[in-house]
Amino acid sequence: MAIDIQPGAGRIQPVSGGPESARPWWMKPAVHTGIVGAVIGYFLGHWLGNQLSSDYARNALSDTNDFPIVLGYLLGVVGWLAGLGVFNDIGRLMMGKPLRDVEYAPAGGLAKYFRYTLDHKVVGIQYLFGMITYFLTGGLFAMAIRTELLSPTYHVLSANAYLMVVGEHGTMMMMMMSSVVLGPFGQYFAPLMIGSKRMAFPRIEAIGFWLTPAAYVILLSGILFGGFPTGWTGYAPLSIQAGQGMDAYAIAFGLMGISMILAGFNIIVTYINYRAPGMRWSRLPMFVWSMFTVSFLQVLAVPVIVAGFYMMIADRTAQTAFFVNQLGGSSYLYQNVFWFFGHPEVYILALPGFGVVSEIIPVFCRKPLFGYRTAAAGMIGVALLSFFVWQHHLFDSGINPDMRPLFMLTTELISIPTGFIYLVALGTFWKAKIRFTVPMLFCLAMYSNFLIGGISGVFLSDVPADTTEHGSFFVMAHFHYTIMGGLIFAFMAGIYYWLPKMMGIKLNELDHVHLLQLDLPAAVRARPGGHAQAGVRVRAEPAAAQRLGVDLRVLPGRVAADLPVQLHHVHAGLAGEGSRQPVAVPRPGMAGVLAAAAGELRAHSGDPVRALRIRRPGCAAGG
Repeated sequence: MAIDIQPGAGRIQPVSGGPESARPWWMKPAVHTGIVGAVIGYFLGHWLGNQLSSDYARNALSDTNDFPIVLGYLLGVVGWLAGLGVFNDIGRLMMGKPLRDVEYAPAGGLAKYFRYTLDHKVVGIQYLFGMITYFLTGGLFAMAIRTELLSPTYHVLSANAYLMVVGEHGTMMMMMMSSVVLGPFGQYFAPLMIGSKRMAFPRIEAIGFWLTPAAYVILLSGILFGGFPTGWTGYAPLSIQAGQGMDAYAIAFGLMGISMILAGFNIIVTYINYRAPGMRWSRLPMFVWSMFTVSFLQVLAVPVIVAGFYMMIADRTAQTAFFVNQLGGSSYLYQNVFWFFGHPEVYILALPGFGVVSEIIPVFCRKPLFGYRTAAAGMIGVALLSFFVWQHHLFDSGINPDMRPLFMLTTELISIPTGFIYLVALGTFWKAKIRFTVPMLFCLAMYSNFLIGGISGVFLSDVPADTTEHGSFFVMAHFHYTIMGGLIFAFMAGIYYWLPKMMGIKLNELDHVHLLQLDLPAAVRARPGGHAQAGVRVRAEPAAAQRLGVDLRVLPGRVAADLPVQLHHVHAGLAGEGSRQPVAVPRPGMAGVLAAAAGELRAHSGDPVRALRIRRPGCAAGG
């Protein structure tokens, strides 16, 4: 039974008069006051951390002190929220004053988008521009990675800087972009699609967004401390031994996790209790079903990784030993904690994309969605099975061999409910009079790209294949096809389709060029990993191509005319470890690669471990 909203209980109305309206603009809580509060909080926390940790023996032994950095970040976030006015209503309650329907007097124009607001539509647009900013930043880091890999001999970045950029790119995309659909479209359209006037907890909704800029700035601030060398996964024990940039990773990821938990909890309560009379579960739009299932994933999976980051911070600051093997902990525990969240995270990213395209394709196919109940069941099935597949990330990490068949089976089973969603789309396309508008073309690109990513994932679910392909460019291609294809294309389709509703702006219908610019380069970039030399390991090392003598500068000009050879060049260029000394580049092609590998095998014949790694790069450690 839906709970009706009492008149005036959550109504958002302009309020005239009051002490806030009499203040000048620079004294009203907004982004500028939040920045002031964040700066004051950080310096206060840093000073207090130095005072509290001044007698730690570890500081003298390791010549580093993480406690002031962590405490500075935490108090900086508190100051940021206080400056935005998040705690004003709590103060009013403590003083016995009644709450107002809105936090401040009317703010017209752009000013309302820079303030803590309870209007779910404003919060949705705040999310939209925030996520575009985070996506742009992650894309710039990706361009830096590709720029470094253009040449095997000339280096734009140092080795440490390259590792830092790789970590920032992966974390920015997987952490900050996790709410790219649930934030803008979920917060804006969630109440509208179920006939509600607002979200169940508008203050929690607003806090969920304003935590994301704090996480963004903290993550980028890690560059000032030298970054972090672990990539986006943050594996122990390297994460415990890394420099102070690792603190930024842990705090930022934890803050984004809290934001996801708050958003998921709010959406679940809203959908259960705030549906309009007559809005039964069988009448919910497919986008609502996708948001509902993803919210359960966020509420159940994300707290695990937040606890994992708490333990990581405790190991780095309070000398605990959760992930320190030498002191009784287990670095293997961190892998389980991370991937128990990490694989549901993939569907936290993918399922909202399916919800978006399931709303769009019936419009431009000019017929109802085929198999509504089947699509809803498929989303629920994917959400349930996503909690039973995380161990396939540990096939190469020492998992009990008796557990491998179980997780191989569950990983293969999850393709069945995903197939339901695809069959629903195919049934909708069947005999439809399709209008190939820009949103519809993005939906078709989403289905085609995600299909390639899903088929390649079947190979990775198989233990014998995964032990060879784990850590290879094949996995990277699978991952980018899945996330780029399943999320970003759907996000772009949602922007073209819903932006007129959100902002009164209709984008140019000639933006087919945007689709081509996004789809074709993404295919050229990722497709090599799905076709050739799947066993070659990916190395987060900029001089990788130099060891095998492969010149990647020929790739752009010959990719169309000589694709098979260039596919091998990409794999060979991203595999292995090597010296940074310049060498003569031999003739490109398989013969040159094999000759270079054979020469290095002879050079290292006295080192059996090194010789083994060269003889079979697919079995190289790490990666």
